[in-house]
Amino acid sequence: MKKKLLLIHNKYRDLGGEDIAVENEILLLEKYFNVETIYFENTIYGYVQQIISFILNKNLKSGQIVATRIKKFNPDIIYVHNTWFKASIQIFNVILKSNSKVVIKLHNFRYKCTNTYSLSKHLDEKSFCEACALKKENRKIFNKYFQPSYLKSLLVIRYGKKYFQILKKDNIKLFVLTNFHKSFLENLGFSNISVLPNHLNLKKLKNNQTISSENYLLYAGRVSEEKGVDELIEAFISSELDDFVLKIIGDGPHLPSLKLKYNNSRVEFIDFIENQEVLSLIQHAKAVVTATKLWEGQPTLLCEASLLGIPSIFPRNGGIAEFYPDDYQLSFKKNDYQDLKNKLNL
Repeated sequence: MKKKLLLIHNKYRDLGGEDIAVENEILLLEKYFNVETIYFENTIYGYVQQIISFILNKNLKSGQIVATRIKKFNPDIIYVHNTWFKASIQIFNVILKSNSKVVIKLHNFRYKCTNTYSLSKHLDEKSFCEACALKKENRKIFNKYFQPSYLKSLLVIRYGKKYFQILKKDNIKLFVLTNFHKSFLENLGFSNISVLPNHLNLKKLKNNQTISSENYLLYAGRVSEEKGVDELIEAFISSELDDFVLKIIGDGPHLPSLKLKYNNSRVEFIDFIENQEVLSLIQHAKAVVTATKLWEGQPTLLCEASLLGIPSIFPRNGGIAEFYPDDYQLSFKKNDYQDLKNKLNL
């Protein structure tokens, strides 16, 4: 008889890679467990209730939902992904009182970035955080994690400090995507950590077909400063690939300015398209490329390209290189855009 697993995830307001990873992982888990899910969504209603929940770091309604499901389902394992913000810390007050084994999967480093009110402690005396892209600015002391809002930053730090203490509890098992992340946590004094990469939905990938490649490279993802899209375009334009096009798929704060800056026939910006269309473009590309400045977990673009037999160009940063052979020739030194250009030419 299959063991019972209750999966809990707070969806992001805009569909993100973590949401997709959770859905794909459920497909795998259902082969081995009797799976039930609880999803929370960050829709705003009942403003007074939301304000109280923020101030107390508790959402009593979320706790009641989880408690009711645990009582009815009686799971052997409770598997938690994102909890910010509707699920809230309150669900752990319920979960840890149950007889279930508790597992939390960490897809990012937010727990570290929101564990202090001090900007210098957040950045570890550096000028840039490779986990969340926060930058040091003149005469700035407070850890303004949400750049547009002091209030949101204050609230998420109060949340993060309590969440950090929950993660350190001995009766909670932690899953991370890479050995890099595992070592990072161990250096912070954590234990009971295992590496569990995200599951990919292979049904979407038609890697048994012979596809003729075309003369373009492909980037798909957020178009923002920390993703290095500007530097990627500069390296591409200055490369020897005169008969190639660089296709940029995605949206983000830098998209409008990049469209104006690079009004160039060799750079093509593509608005939002469905994942299946992205896969088709990957399948016909010569290679996919990213110049991210962040510690990435498990970039979907690179994994999908690899499963389709398409080369990837990426920076040696964080745990990305763990998904490739040690002698992989198309990775470049992080923030070294001459090296990026060399790899584009290669």
